[in-house]
Amino acid sequence: MKVSMADLPAQYAALKSEIDAAVLDVLATGMFGLTPATADLENQIARMSGVRFGIALNSGTDALLLSLMALDLKPGDEVITTPFTFVATAETIALLGLTPVFADIDPLTYNLDPVDTARKITPRTKAIIPVHLFGQMADMTALTAISRAHNLPLIGDAAQAIGCYHHGSEVAKWSLFSTLSFFPTKNLGAAGDGGMVLTDDEELAEKLRYLRFHGSKGTYRYKYVGLCSRLDAIQTAVLQVKLPCIAAWNESRRQNAAYYDSALQGIRGLTIPYTAPENVHTYHQYTLRVTGGRRDDLKAFLAEHGVGSGIYYPGSLHLEEAYLTYGGKPGDLPHSETATGEVLSIPIMPELKPEHREYVAVTVREFFGV
Repeated sequence: MKVSMADLPAQYAALKSEIDAAVLDVLATGMFGLTPATADLENQIARMSGVRFGIALNSGTDALLLSLMALDLKPGDEVITTPFTFVATAETIALLGLTPVFADIDPLTYNLDPVDTARKITPRTKAIIPVHLFGQMADMTALTAISRAHNLPLIGDAAQAIGCYHHGSEVAKWSLFSTLSFFPTKNLGAAGDGGMVLTDDEELAEKLRYLRFHGSKGTYRYKYVGLCSRLDAIQTAVLQVKLPCIAAWNESRRQNAAYYDSALQGIRGLTIPYTAPENVHTYHQYTLRVTGGRRDDLKAFLAEHGVGSGIYYPGSLHLEEAYLTYGGKPGDLPHSETATGEVLSIPIMPELKPEHREYVAVTVREFFGV
């Protein structure tokens, strides 16, 4: 049996007629940029995420970049974030001449640790970017208290967290900006790159609309130095077809996770994911923790038996070559550094059939001899 980490052809097949019709309609109109459909998509996703405004962009990376640009930060200003995430979070800080300051993670949730975050605040700190990793929100109650105490804006990197809740509130309610990615393998994925910034701040939302269009409103008059970062009409059309499915897809992921929780609990040397009681998890990834130096062996064993898996992430960003200039050293962030050698994600997609998840679980148990 073969079980992949994602099955985009199966997802497309289930929605083929609707997606094909939507894309062909865009081709027939010849309107490929921002259209009324863009505004509709922005409004729908903003509402489901708990805020008033969505600004559709061409990637989740640009969503982070433009959020930082909208704050008018200056070179040398510090932004605290996690080292245990996809590089875009730190990359966008560095690209603007800002200084990424890495705080360690909570070893249970893999999210930014509020205690270490508070320790890293200096007079140069101007923002905090928690990442809601794997589909679970960071401890936004604690991080919100820190941000208010120090008057620091929060930018929630929710690239993996559409549909999440913390203490009953939607993901975007907890930050000045929240950023989404619509990369094809995300819980809500386009047929290419796409992203969005979510906010309740009307003035900043309008600024972001300028920034995504070269600092203009398309009038050849330029209010800001901006970028070309518009979500194209074909991606908008695909996302509009998929959006009504997101609640059911997230629920399927939770059901798959519940099965794994039951099937894989109690295995020595293996830890199943932890969900904080105040959170609703959407399982962008189902990430196991394999101790005793056996993670890579388990990955190889799964591959031999046709099961896909992924290491998210194999390196802590403070130790990556591109970021050593910021002074990181081995041992600085022990929880992040340890996690990079122990985490392994297994298939959790909503298209996973019962026989597939059962095979994955049996294969994992076989590796551990149980």
